Amino acid sequence: MRLENKVAIVTGASRGLGKGIAKKLAEEGAKVVIADMLPAEEAVSEITAAGGTACYFCVNMSVQEEVARLVQFAVETYGTLDIMVNNAGINRDGMLHKMSKENWDMVINVNLNGTFYGTQEALKYMRQKEYGRIINISSGSWLGNIGQANYAASKAGVVGLTKSAARENAKKGITCNIICPGFIETDMTSKLKEVNGGAAWDSMIARVPMGYAGKPSDVGNMVAFLASDEAAYITSEVINVGGGMIV
Repeated sequence: MRLENKVAIVTGASRGLGKGIAKKLAEEGAKVVIADMLPAEEAVSEITAAGGTACYFCVNMSVQEEVARLVQFAVETYGTLDIMVNNAGINRDGMLHKMSKENWDMVINVNLNGTFYGTQEALKYMRQKEYGRIINISSGSWLGNIGQANYAASKAGVVGLTKSAARENAKKGITCNIICPGFIETDMTSKLKEVNGGAAWDSMIARVPMGYAGKPSDVGNMVAFLASDEAAYITSEVINVGGGMIV
């Protein structure tokens, strides 16, 4: 129970990676606000059934006013905010020379602007109490990936944003770190098992030196560590959770 009496927001947590993170934080004792545009009754129910504390807040992370209300809601509901996990993200893949401005803007607005809004609004509160943990979810794709110019740019932006936030807020008792998940098995990625008789899935697994896909709990374990007092002297770090896939 490393996070007992802590309050966390996890964005994009109705399913997949975000839900896995939220469940791990709740297991460690945190009260969790699950923030998403999609309904999250299932995630809340799973956490409460296991003895944890969670609630849901509907938010569009690309709208700063809504993100400000999210932080306000967390503080009003649970009395404080200690941990902000900016996980919400989308992809609209396509080759750069064919990419529409709409798909570029959509990915930047959610992945980068949304992380900026979440980080900024959380910092406004955390700086007052001189304590906080900001954990932003990037991706190994921040190093560049074919067909993902928009996604790669957004995730590279998350790295730069978080490192700047770390430098600005370290003396306020706030750590800011980045996690880059590799190939994680979720409802979305599992669909690759149905593509070309599973060839797409096998191709991704072949890129992972450990030979298998990670689970959302693998990322959740790292988030929980970075959110705890055990990681009080760790900030501005990019941490890969990918079984050796990201180099």
